[in-house]
This record gives sequence, C-alpha cells and structure tokens, in this order.
Amino acid sequence: MTNSTKRALLGCIADDFTGATDLANMLVRGGMRTVQTIGVPQGDAPLEADALVVALKSRTIAAADAVKQSLAALDWLRAQGCRQFFFKYCSTFDSTDAGNIGPVADALLDALPHANTGAFTIACPAFPENGRTIYRGHLFVGDVPLNESGMEHHPLTPMTDANLVRVLQRQTASKVGLVRYDTVARGPAAVRESFDALRRDGVRVAIADALSDADLYTLGEACADLALITGGSGIALGLPENFRQAGLLPEAADAGKLPSVEGHAAVLAGSASKATNAQVAAWCATRPAFRIDPLAVARGEPVVDQALGFAREQLSHAQAMLIYATATPDEVKAVQQALGVEAAGQLVERTLASIARGLHELGVRKFVVAGGETSGAVVQALDVRALRIGAQIDPGVPATATIATHGEAPLALALKSGNFGGPDFFSKALRHLDGAAS
Repeated sequence: MTNSTKRALLGCIADDFTGATDLANMLVRGGMRTVQTIGVPQGDAPLEADALVVALKSRTIAAADAVKQSLAALDWLRAQGCRQFFFKYCSTFDSTDAGNIGPVADALLDALPHANTGAFTIACPAFPENGRTIYRGHLFVGDVPLNESGMEHHPLTPMTDANLVRVLQRQTASKVGLVRYDTVARGPAAVRESFDALRRDGVRVAIADALSDADLYTLGEACADLALITGGSGIALGLPENFRQAGLLPEAADAGKLPSVEGHAAVLAGSASKATNAQVAAWCATRPAFRIDPLAVARGEPVVDQALGFAREQLSHAQAMLIYATATPDEVKAVQQALGVEAAGQLVERTLASIARGLHELGVRKFVVAGGETSGAVVQALDVRALRIGAQIDPGVPATATIATHGEAPLALALKSGNFGGPDFFSKALRHLDGAAS
C-alpha cells in the first residue's frame, strides 16, 4: 500500500453513481479531499485522498448480488486504511421489501469489528437542503409524505410507505428502532445515550429523525465512534469535523480543485422523475434537443444513428445539446407494459450508453447526465474508472473530472440524481463545467 492510501480516513460505499457523487460533494464541502471510484478498483487508490467513495450499481439488482459487491468494496476500503465506513443510499430510501438497504447494512455490520460499541448503526436518509426530512420515523419530501411525493410511481422502487421503521423492518431480520427528534434536539450526548438504550433493547439499526442541517451535524458528532454509518449524503455533513477534532484531518481550502477540460458539451437524460421532466421541458423551450423513443429502439429503428446525426449538426455550430429518454409516468408505464419493466430500463440505458460513446468520438468532453441508472451506464460506456470531486453545482451535485489512468485527456462530468436540481439545472451545470477549474 502506498503512503497516500494510508491517509484515507473515511471509506464509503454508494449504491448508485449519482448517489456517490452526491456524498462526495458533502465531504468536499467539509474539507475532505475526495476520490470516487467506479466500481471496486484493482490495486490502490489512484490519488491521495481523505475520503474514498466506491460507486456501485447495486440499488436495484438482486439483494445477494448487492451484498457481494458491497462486501468487496468494504474489503478494498479497509485495505486502503480507512477508519470508518459509510453505506450511502438515496434520500428517498429507494428500495423494495426484498432490499437492498437492509441486507447490505446487515452484511456490512457483520463484517466489521465494533470495539465497545456493539454491532449497531443508524439509517438516516434526511437531506433538508433538498427537502428530505424525517420526523417520528416518517420521511417527507418537501411538505408531503414520501408515498405522496411522486416516488410512489417510481418504475423500479415505488415507495408506498413513508414510515421508514416499517420499510426497513420488512427488509431485515435485525431489530429496527428509532432515534426520535426530541432526542436529537437535546444534542450529541443525548443521541449517544439513545444509541446505548437501543442496543440494550436488541436494536441493530435505528432510523434517525432529522429536520435541519443542525440535526445532521448533531447526529454526525454522535456517530464518531460507530464503525458503520448508513444514510443519504446529508448525514455526512458532520463527519469531517470528527476527524478534524481527532487531529487526523487538516484544513483544506482547495479540496474541490479540478483540472481544466476543453471540448464540446452535451446533456443526457434518462430519469423519469418530476425534477428531470421539468429540466427537460425548460431546456426544450429554448434549446435543441433529441428525444429517444424506446419503442422505436425496440422496433429496430436506427435511433442511435439519428441521435448522433442530430449531435453532429449541433456541434457544427458549437452548440451544446440535450438527448433524452425522460418521459411522464404514464408514458413510462406504457413502455413498460409493451416491453417489460426490466427490459425497458435496460434498453434505455444501453441506448444512452451507445450515444455517449458516439458523442465522445465526436469530441464531446463535458457531459451532464441525469438519472442514477443512466449515469452508471454512461460512465461505464466511457470507461471512467475514477473521479476527482469538485465544487457543488446544486445541492447534491458536484462538478467532477475523470482521473486518467493511461494519460488520456480528462472528461468533465456532472452526474445528477433524477430528483435533484432546479428547472435550469442543465444550463447551470454546463456553465459550471466550463469554469470548474477556476
């Protein structure tokens, strides 16, 4: 192991690609130099870093496969010398009754030593900056419960219950408890006392209430001695300071510095979320776009070639363009009924991946990608192995740049969860990637 990898303090496992960059964004904001890898690397970390984030594509695969991949990531992170570990999932707790949050959390707990704390962790997907809050164990998105937020229509992980204690308990044989808001409001010492009481009651995983960033800092401080923390990116807000207080993390004003990237720009969107639909509509009102019809792809029509022909025309005028498969919930259901849920999703991912490769051959070096599954497909198509994490574009979305392994020119990427960002996000992200090194 190199000296640089010995400095890694926090090792993170994310269940999708945009979730990984979301988490890495929080850590950079806290002054931790952060490297994100795409999958589990072979060998040591590619750059010196305070935090390492392994991005998996495990959110919607079979639970046994998600566990296997997550344990492989844990083994690699432990080999890099990490002192604490974080399992990151979506702030809307995207999962099914079969998993994968519960099974992965159980496996990671079982695999780690827990010193005097016992095998215990929290589950806190709260992200108040993006409207995700938890009260009495119930997850809210803005002013409505999770199951009324639009997530009940998610094509792969429909969330029909806002009570996270119930949701998680259906996924695990471990006893699930709750750290209530009135406890969090009394500060870190009260939260640690709650942890002790829950352990004595046989609880291994506790949902933690949080209504504000201040609550997340409280929870983060209370979790300083836990071997494993699970949650959304928000709970990571308080973790850098724990290492700083322990004398392990220096101040780092340039934690988010990125190299300059030259080349054309494009936006690829596959998410069907409300936020991405609004972003697509805002772009299409004033700028060029090409819509992918999954049924046309399934019929064998040359959609990829048509999309790349459209791209060539736009690039001849030095214009950024949007290529999207984003659709309304009703349109998504119609495609799923015709092709099957899994087949429809895979078809869209393969199509956008092929388009991404074609765009790269045309000289595109700056990519904004909307949707976790889409982002995973695109970075794999572009053979991206690792990313430097830069400054925040919008809450939960940083600018990133690829780490070249064989002397290639870097790419600039903004990988966005479908639910994140305002209506003007695409244009904003492109402006940010243009100036990311400044």
